[in-house]
Amino acid sequence: MTYSAAKIRPTPHTPLSSDEDDWKHLFDEIARGASERERTRTLPFEAVDLLRQARFGALRLAPADGGAGASFRQLYALTLDLAAADPNVAHIFRNHFTVVEQFTRRATDAQGQAWRKAAAEGALFGLANGEANAAPAGGTRPDTRLVPDGKGFRLHGVKYYCTGTLYSDYVLVRAGTEDGRMAAVIIPTTREGVEVLDDWDGAGQRLTGSGTTRFNDVWVEPSEAVFDGPDQGYGIAYANTQAQLFLTTVVAGIAQGVLQDALALVNRRKRSFYYALAPLPADDPLIQQTIGELAANAFAARATVLAAADALDRKSIARENGQSADILAAAAARAAAQAKLVVDQLTLRSSTLLYEAGGASATERTVNLDRHWRNARTIASHNPASLKARAIGALLVKGEPLPEKGFF
Repeated sequence: MTYSAAKIRPTPHTPLSSDEDDWKHLFDEIARGASERERTRTLPFEAVDLLRQARFGALRLAPADGGAGASFRQLYALTLDLAAADPNVAHIFRNHFTVVEQFTRRATDAQGQAWRKAAAEGALFGLANGEANAAPAGGTRPDTRLVPDGKGFRLHGVKYYCTGTLYSDYVLVRAGTEDGRMAAVIIPTTREGVEVLDDWDGAGQRLTGSGTTRFNDVWVEPSEAVFDGPDQGYGIAYANTQAQLFLTTVVAGIAQGVLQDALALVNRRKRSFYYALAPLPADDPLIQQTIGELAANAFAARATVLAAADALDRKSIARENGQSADILAAAAARAAAQAKLVVDQLTLRSSTLLYEAGGASATERTVNLDRHWRNARTIASHNPASLKARAIGALLVKGEPLPEKGFF
């Protein structure tokens, strides 16, 4: 694998902590050369390894389990900062945190505890859920099959949109059985028959490894298959709210990255337009206004994400205390959906407004400022904003509950 000239300098410390200041140096290292990596399509294995060594993926685990005991608010605040440094790298961890939350953090069985121990030590979990030839709207039965074989199973199928799996130690695979059951299969990515391809061809988020994973007659231990149930895994209502908000958090991080790039652009510019209000761009009131708008957008995006994270925390705390959390789960889903509608628009506006802080030279490929719009647009396209808005409207007007599956 070829790396860009602006290589990351390895750091020996391990800042496992929920404090944002403790991660600043590491995030700064990841930010160095992030634009060049994206421009040259250099996969960020070094950046992921630094976060693995720092046990970023163990933030939500309890301290007794080797984690930082971070709240959702703390997790998303740190994720936003990481996304400002490199949204590709932040996005890679999205499925990992979903697996940790749903299958390891509170697991009591031996297999779940083993996965939790692995996560505490830095192991990463990817996801293989989507299929290129998926069923039409409302379809949930995948073509990927889990077939009984002696004391275990065999896994057969092809998945796409496998974000993060290229960098991961384990992968969660959604599969169906012949008798109609659905399972989450968690297996090592190095197991015989698992083939992870780097064939993601999106306009943005080019380094997330969101391509194809093939499963060719892969052996699965009985304990590695977790079947859906009312109180576990994907059987829990609104189980994917966390994953949706994680994507929105990455988009909010892009808004912060836009502001950072705009400031750098203005400070390095030495000439301005013929009719500019000041010879030096930094002294131009109109450019100062542009910077102010970008700062307001980034502030609002961050505040919106953290407000939705608070709703997730209320749900999580109730469940951990043995209380009913159905109403709180629905409220968290609504908060995440509303956050997406606002944050997507703020960030897409900022990624265009950025060019008002520069001249034609700001469009040069070497500067790579277009990556912000491409990355934000790619993430925003995961779930149409129009469907989210309609669902929220139907809830408020007619009392129609939000969908419990998918990214609600």
